[in-house]
Amino acid sequence: MDHTAPALDVAALATALLACPSITPARGAVFDVLADALAPLGFTVDRFVVGDAPDGPVENLLATRAGTGRHLAFAGHLDVVPPGDGWTDDAFTPTTRGGLLYGRGAVDMKGAIAAFVAAIPAAPGAPLSLIITGDEEGPATYGTRALIDRMRDRGIAPDLCLVGEPTSAQRLGDTIKIGRRGSVNLWLHVPGKQGHVAYPQLADNPIPRLVAMLAEIEGIVLDAGNRWFQPSNIEITDITVGNPATNVIPARADARLSIRFNDEQTGAALVDRITALVARHDPAATVTARISGEAFLTEPGPLSALVAAAIERQTGIVPELSTTGGTSDARFLSRLCPTVEFGLLNATMHKLDEAVALADLAALTAIYADIIVSVAA
Repeated sequence: MDHTAPALDVAALATALLACPSITPARGAVFDVLADALAPLGFTVDRFVVGDAPDGPVENLLATRAGTGRHLAFAGHLDVVPPGDGWTDDAFTPTTRGGLLYGRGAVDMKGAIAAFVAAIPAAPGAPLSLIITGDEEGPATYGTRALIDRMRDRGIAPDLCLVGEPTSAQRLGDTIKIGRRGSVNLWLHVPGKQGHVAYPQLADNPIPRLVAMLAEIEGIVLDAGNRWFQPSNIEITDITVGNPATNVIPARADARLSIRFNDEQTGAALVDRITALVARHDPAATVTARISGEAFLTEPGPLSALVAAAIERQTGIVPELSTTGGTSDARFLSRLCPTVEFGLLNATMHKLDEAVALADLAALTAIYADIIVSVAA
């Protein structure tokens, strides 16, 4: 499928976005750049700031354009993780070397946002929405969920959703994400009674009870995985006693767990299972949990086939359908409509000298244009 070249310069738009420091939670200038690019394309742009510290305030952008055909939503985020030290050039001063555009957010995911906007002129009559948050890399408390509420209040209901996360592994187009595992973090607190190690009868050491809990947890096999998901796994990510003295029995012992789970589990059921296990070892112990998102799967069907066909037409690559990787805001958007993720190479995301190939930006723009036209047809 051939399309007229987009009127927007994708590299110039990506560079303008990259030049805006937007460490999560993001607000301000980076949204100005995007809004200015969308306005001439016929979009109504709604920007709003929501939330209080510590997770906010967060700026979000909802851009909509009426048209004929199926309504495609594109979702993404303008916030980025902190750049860290050691970049060759300043992380928020975009530079081009050897055909690569460098800057924090180049692939995760300002580059994909620029590519989608640059692709829009290929289908001037298509109904489209852009669901863009400034809080995906953070706790996501006031980000995409707030945007979904805004859409619901305004009666905006897309038929299909494409998330521009960097899904490609080895070369652009090799992977589409059709689902993600869920995520839950748990904090275990085991109380004790401080005392001198020479007089253990006058103290209560919580460490043996915590160790016993963790040993049992380590032995849990949640499932064997299934056709689309790898096995769920529990990882012990921290053990803390906070006892600097060698001759003191501590008053507390704490641990943290991270569980990534497939669609055979639910976050609430996992929390209940760990809570019951902890209580068997120590009824006075407590468990605090935060469910970041449930597992979701968009069964292979019309949407994934459409995206795969566009990739193959533009690149010759037949993409793999996958559910690997961490969580994304697709976990929220999948409740609205069929949702898949496709974007740039993920090799440098969150790394020093994050970069996108200019050729990949151009190719992704062509793929997105193909998708937009195919959805509206």
